[in-house]
Amino acid sequence: MPATATTIRSLLVGPESDGVRLDSFLAAQPGMPSRSACAHLVEGGSVTINGTLATSKSERVLLGDRVQASVPEPEPAPGSLAPNPEIPLDVRFEDDYLIVLSKQSGLVCHPSPGHVDDTLANALVAHCGISRLGTLQGDDRPGIVHRLDMDTSGLMVAAKDDTTQKALQDLIRMRVLDRRYVTLVQGYVAPEQGTVTTGIARSTRDRLRMAVSDDPMAREAITTFTTLERFEAGRFDDGYSLLECHLYTGRTHQIRVHMRHLGHQVVGDQLYGRGDDRQNQGLRRQFLHSWHIRFDHPATGQTIELADRLPSDLLAVLESLKGSSMGRTEAGERICPQLGMGDLS
Repeated sequence: MPATATTIRSLLVGPESDGVRLDSFLAAQPGMPSRSACAHLVEGGSVTINGTLATSKSERVLLGDRVQASVPEPEPAPGSLAPNPEIPLDVRFEDDYLIVLSKQSGLVCHPSPGHVDDTLANALVAHCGISRLGTLQGDDRPGIVHRLDMDTSGLMVAAKDDTTQKALQDLIRMRVLDRRYVTLVQGYVAPEQGTVTTGIARSTRDRLRMAVSDDPMAREAITTFTTLERFEAGRFDDGYSLLECHLYTGRTHQIRVHMRHLGHQVVGDQLYGRGDDRQNQGLRRQFLHSWHIRFDHPATGQTIELADRLPSDLLAVLESLKGSSMGRTEAGERICPQLGMGDLS
């Protein structure tokens, strides 16, 4: 039989735990099993104090002691989410509380019809262990704080415990978790900046789509955009505009729906877009990338700010349009180099 997977936990005894029994100290730490299970760890030779094997569960720990425990990963319950270590995770920041990663295009965030064990959630379970991910979104969405559509790439956050997951969701609700996306849309966007505020609800004509709606049950959706670069119309298209979009709400397909509402569909969008492959520059997924994220860490207070350059398929589209560029805006001069785009010469 294969060996049981284990995780090494390194713990420092603080003032509040000075003189506490070893099994009680272990059980009080986040992510550790019950007191009786911790006692079995001690009895099984899986715990050391300052490098020396602990022999008694009733031994008292002292301020400054360094305790290390080898903790078996729990076996997944029948029907629970299976780990999938074959899915690569591009981790950009990680600590004991959360992960910021860059999701690749084509990866579904959590199980859905047709996607059972090939999702980001399965990869997170393999990376962290099922017991070390937040569960507030449900057992099939461990760690998920917010989601990206399958064919949208870029930065997103996952939480390792319920407290952190709730705190990050609160940051989103308070609109202080700053998420910025880059999208290439059809046509010439004249304004340098703009704001789209509408209701969004499930389409009454196509249940796969969302739509702008004034129905009282529609949810408010706010997107601001900044124009970065414009491209001249060609023989077979109406030109293109590169935008940075800032989400103040997180509705399903929000940017894609709002761009369609403006008459500037996202290039390559197979659900809300328009035009043939030629107009879409051969792109078969939406040109939408979560490129920048900024928030204050809910546990440490550290400001987490990360940027993610465009993946190669999106950079190739922009490279093919380079000759028709009408120039970058002031915002474009600042942001485009961070996306991996070269100069215009």
